[in-house]
Amino acid sequence: MKKIYVTLLISMLAIFIVACGSDKPETSKTNANEDVTQEDVKQEEVKSESKEITVKHLLGETTVKTLPEKVAVFDMGSLDTLDKLGVESVVAVPHDGLPTYLNKYEGTTENAGGLKEPDFEKLAAVAPDLIIISGRQAESYEELSKIAPTIYMGVDTSKYMESFEQNVTTLGEIFGKEDEAVKELGNVEKSIEELKTTVNPEKTGLILLSNGGKVSAFGPNSRFGIIHDVFGVKAVDDKLEVSTHGNSINFEYIVEKNPDYLFVVDRDAVAGDGAAAKTTIENDLVKGTKAFKEGNIVYLDPSYWYLSGGGLESVQEMVHEISEGLK
Repeated sequence: MKKIYVTLLISMLAIFIVACGSDKPETSKTNANEDVTQEDVKQEEVKSESKEITVKHLLGETTVKTLPEKVAVFDMGSLDTLDKLGVESVVAVPHDGLPTYLNKYEGTTENAGGLKEPDFEKLAAVAPDLIIISGRQAESYEELSKIAPTIYMGVDTSKYMESFEQNVTTLGEIFGKEDEAVKELGNVEKSIEELKTTVNPEKTGLILLSNGGKVSAFGPNSRFGIIHDVFGVKAVDDKLEVSTHGNSINFEYIVEKNPDYLFVVDRDAVAGDGAAAKTTIENDLVKGTKAFKEGNIVYLDPSYWYLSGGGLESVQEMVHEISEGLK
């Protein structure tokens, strides 16, 4: 009789254990469903945080929805900044003209056409939520605005830092990266202040663009004028006309001005259609200048200076290159 009771007790215990065990998967399944639901709620909350802001820029005012999911970027400085801020919604850029340090976008985005000739059909197919442009696309502003809200983010070189900081702040607001933008701007400003303490106010500099064996000079308030206006290097000629393509000069002009430093941007290095800058610049005439004799010809990376000026990384690298060049 005892054996029967023992057997029944063991059977009941086994049934109880199995029942408890069978509850666990159901509990896990329920929790999983709850987790998915919570994640969906979080995503909806993020979407609901999107708002409309009005962006004032050189070409007008544009109403923009924040947190855009698909963005086409033509301004390389803005692409630089978005990359630095960790924005992942860039879906289209011009593949021809990408700076080398941003060439990863060639494999992850649609080709939006040329820097001066956007592919309107491709852009319409991509259907971006926002298009970001600068000077090279200014003539296409109205046409691009028909496809999506379009903002001009080129840097105003007459007030470089104010314009640069405003652009970064605006992009931070649009993409929900305000804190990151403030932090990165702080890093840039600190680097600039450190650079300025090393600049000799008596030493002069001249900025040159080398292009196909020809040379143009740039002064204060120009596209490369940050060297004078912000970093504090004294211009050997502060009467140079402010022009997108600079002032065409001959080598006798360089000898006449005889700067302590020559800062050279090699356009041929990114365009690939002419003689190398070093060959062009370091001729017999220039070898007679103080800059050459003292080893102060500084060749600047055109990826930062010519293609993507005005970005968080490019401006930081500009500071670094001038700092190294002045040592």
